Amino acid sequence: MVKTLDKCKKVVIFLPLDFKVSVIVPAYNEAPNISLLLDELYKVLPKDYEVIIIDDGSNDGTLVEAEKAKSKYPSLKVTKHHRNQGKTQAIITGGQIASGEILVIFDADLQFAPTDIRRLVEKIDEGFDMCVGWKKGKYEKWLVSSIYNYLARKIFRLKVHDINAVKAFRREVMEDIELRKDWHRYLVPLAADRGYKIAEIPVKLYPRRFGEPKYQGSFRVLIGLFDLMAVGFQLTIMRKPMLYFGTIGTASIILGIMVGVVEIILRIFGHGFRPILYLVILLIIGGLLLFGLGFLGEAVATINDRLEKFGKKTP
Repeated sequence: MVKTLDKCKKVVIFLPLDFKVSVIVPAYNEAPNISLLLDELYKVLPKDYEVIIIDDGSNDGTLVEAEKAKSKYPSLKVTKHHRNQGKTQAIITGGQIASGEILVIFDADLQFAPTDIRRLVEKIDEGFDMCVGWKKGKYEKWLVSSIYNYLARKIFRLKVHDINAVKAFRREVMEDIELRKDWHRYLVPLAADRGYKIAEIPVKLYPRRFGEPKYQGSFRVLIGLFDLMAVGFQLTIMRKPMLYFGTIGTASIILGIMVGVVEIILRIFGHGFRPILYLVILLIIGGLLLFGLGFLGEAVATINDRLEKFGKKTP
């Protein structure tokens, strides 16, 4: 029987913890990899580990292959989306049905070794809340990845080198973070912002064996950049909007007044320039608008804080 979860809204479901670790595997058109993936996983994983395959709206028989394997591996869980909803929603769905106290996000393409899962979990056992992999090996998008991770380290002040590789974390991390579409890449900075302890280990990256990457593409690079800016905005400016917008607005107004004084002096001596007057108007109006954005941002931030507190109080 296949359990279907097709809602985008996050719902935290508390299940009895029958396993120590739940390995969440989002899969979109990965039929050729499923059988080999499960064979390699179950060769190295202890009995207190479960594997969850989330078929993210595949049309190549991924679900059929996963269902076949359930008779061979009783601890295997399989669920599906009726349509492709993206990796973030697949991870959320996996987290909802996971029964382990530690969650691991593992790709279906076997570009990471299953043995790395236990290495990640060992760091959790040492007292860390999350452990992320640092990709080592040939990577066709190494330049984009390097720039992306460099910006992430600077914006979020992270010490880890790679925020978008295989990772393990306590289930409370998932329950404490709201993930929007495509925000699975930012589990690390979002967890760090909440104060969770994060470790990093090097993991070898292997070539994909079958098929093509499903959650990548040139357009997704642009999406990732915009999401990076959005998450950075949420974790910085939206925490103190008036501080940021008010400071810039004040500077703009002061500069406008100073330029206005210069314009008055020039006109007294018969050397006034109309473009300077336009600049004065632009600076002062721009400063007032920035103040307005600051007040609006404070109102939005207050509403978000109240909703977050209400959500924590609601069972």
